[in-house]
Amino acid sequence: MTDRKYPLGIQTFSRIIKENYLYVDKTDLVWQLAHYASFVFLSRPRRFGKSLLTTTLDSYFRGERQLFEGLKIMDYEQEWESYPVIHLDLSIVKGQGSAEALRTRLMLMLDDLAEQYGRKANETTPGGLLAGIIKRANKQTGKQVVIIIDEYDAPLLDVLHRQEMLEDMRTVMQEFYQPLKASEALIKFCFITGITRLSQLNIFSTLNNLTNISLLPKFSPLCGITEEELYSTMLPDIEALAESYGCSTEEMKNMLKTRYDGYHFASDSPDIYNPYSLLSAFRNEKISNYWFETGTPTFLIQMMRRFKYDITSIDDVESTDYAISRPTEAMTTIVPLLYQSGYLTIKGYDRESEIYFLSIPNQEVRIGYADGLLPAYAGLEGENVQAGFALKFWRALKKNDINLALQEMQAYMSGIPYIEGFKKKLAEAASAEGFYEYTMYLIFSMLNVYVRTQVKCIGGRVDMVVWMPDTVYVFELKTQGTPQEALQQIDSKGYAIPYQADGRSVVKIGVTFDAENRVPKEWAVA
Repeated sequence: MTDRKYPLGIQTFSRIIKENYLYVDKTDLVWQLAHYASFVFLSRPRRFGKSLLTTTLDSYFRGERQLFEGLKIMDYEQEWESYPVIHLDLSIVKGQGSAEALRTRLMLMLDDLAEQYGRKANETTPGGLLAGIIKRANKQTGKQVVIIIDEYDAPLLDVLHRQEMLEDMRTVMQEFYQPLKASEALIKFCFITGITRLSQLNIFSTLNNLTNISLLPKFSPLCGITEEELYSTMLPDIEALAESYGCSTEEMKNMLKTRYDGYHFASDSPDIYNPYSLLSAFRNEKISNYWFETGTPTFLIQMMRRFKYDITSIDDVESTDYAISRPTEAMTTIVPLLYQSGYLTIKGYDRESEIYFLSIPNQEVRIGYADGLLPAYAGLEGENVQAGFALKFWRALKKNDINLALQEMQAYMSGIPYIEGFKKKLAEAASAEGFYEYTMYLIFSMLNVYVRTQVKCIGGRVDMVVWMPDTVYVFELKTQGTPQEALQQIDSKGYAIPYQADGRSVVKIGVTFDAENRVPKEWAVA
């Protein structure tokens, strides 16, 4: 174990530097960001260092030169001029039950700034008070003002699915942000962060010079840890964790890559690791799914249900840059929200067609995704699945014993006396086979087994293909007919042919389900 101090839960740049916490130096990019445009927006998933970035910009624009000694920014900045900074964290006003409560919390949030710069009696709304603070800060200092707004979408995320309340709260936020445009001449730099592009077209409708850098390769490493940074700045931490696990440094690098790597925030982006999970693993000397300890966002699950999203298609998504950047109110599918929330990431880009290829970033997201969706889509609790039969099922698959694996699944599911809302969930599925398809998909995903459904081939679509280290399993699922008929369909349509050159054994499986008892009934293996 190293004697490093890891800044988990600490998002203030000045404290990290003063108290000698581990800091990955991105100040060269911070300087470039500060001089890139006057009004800038950046979207990144939760716990990716957005708040640390905002406090770094805060210290830079306050001219706190001493904090940056020895960092990359010293090669860029010469003047170190100080500006008045209005830094607002909107996460502290989330969770309000009404527009009036939100308005009250916004006014309270501005209290300290009002004490510093004063207030007028007629400034009775959040936007009116903010406009007055900006004017007085400029007049009292004789300098343009820097505006930093972190988590701009936090007050609205929890009510995305409640249209009436969303509209009322959006009206409050429109009024609050209006001074950003009206005070443009008084503002030196304005930086806004959030998870989504929620309502950007409406809330910032007057701010027509807001530059969105979320998909620019130049700024893709701003948040998160690049592989280069991990292998240099954090090499001692990797070595200490490897020693704790009794493995080599290279083996530990591979373990960390599988669990936490895989994010790409531009068409040409380096590999980005989840910073919160990495630091948690190093501090706790344990690799685990830390990003999901704070829970899968409720709004995300609710929106997936609202859009009736086919969860089995998440491993193979194509999109344009416009589509994945669309504001929430303009979405026609859930894909933009999945990307902006970090449940999908860029895995490839075709320059000729300008198409992005999206998929689940890594093992941590895949397991957490399955855990959060099992109750909503299949009526199974992910925790119970893991405790109930996951280990036995996994061991059977590792031994290439599909008969034993399906017996374990059958025994587990038949032992559940009642699955909440099962009949409704079954009715909501496009087909009975489809229901079992996505139930098995989520179970395999939770076990971190690579699985694809409705895989295209010359003869049609394969219900499910599962890849294990030594074996490829080709499934055909039925609620009518026999397992032998399912196997005949695999053969007659050539479902298994594309995998025969894979180098792994190919196993064909026909499964019939008992719709009444919700379990695999019979199966045949060839």
